Amino acid sequence: MLISFLRAILLYLILVVVIRLMGKRQLGEMEPSEFVVSMLIADLASVPMQDIGIPLLSGVIPILTVLALELILTALSLHSLRIRRILCGNPVVLIEDGKILEKNLRRTRITVDELLELLRQSGTVDLQQIWQAILETNGQVSVLLRAEHMPASAKDAGIQVKQIAVPVSIISDGRVLQRNLEALGHDRAWLDEQLRQRSLRAKDVFLFTQEPGGKQYWLPREGLK
Repeated sequence: MLISFLRAILLYLILVVVIRLMGKRQLGEMEPSEFVVSMLIADLASVPMQDIGIPLLSGVIPILTVLALELILTALSLHSLRIRRILCGNPVVLIEDGKILEKNLRRTRITVDELLELLRQSGTVDLQQIWQAILETNGQVSVLLRAEHMPASAKDAGIQVKQIAVPVSIISDGRVLQRNLEALGHDRAWLDEQLRQRSLRAKDVFLFTQEPGGKQYWLPREGLK
């Protein structure tokens, strides 16, 4: 039992490292080759994890081999358009100037109902407003509206707006993030003073963020005011 436990932990850690090396895409954003590799690696890991009679190295080597092949093909695809098209395919136009292209729907095996569902998910229900709808290589549909139906930007409306500042977390779940604190130009003495003014301790704060401009957001733990 102990051997099975240790093998499962080791294989789990190896899989985590392998997936991290492959990148941070979500499942729905994977290219076909990446999806196949992920499924294959999971299957390869499950065999030595369940059968302790199989040497652990016999399970690790195929996983590393598949990972190496994936990394090599990814590097080649960055330098070769032909290999990139073979591995990832090409985007396909499903709607052109408000007209559904039936031939391309059949080619991609997408029904009209599925297309309409994808359009609704993108927030578009009127086909006449669409200039192009493109099925990307990761399975997502990009919807490009006609110019007259595109939302007006602040620049189009002649409105001056401030650049959005991204809040930086200083305390998260009661833990002080020292690196973020220093990135904002503060030290622990400044933070202690902020806490003292609110009669709080760091462990009493669920979330404390501050924007570069100085705007703060405080969220004490539940049960505290």
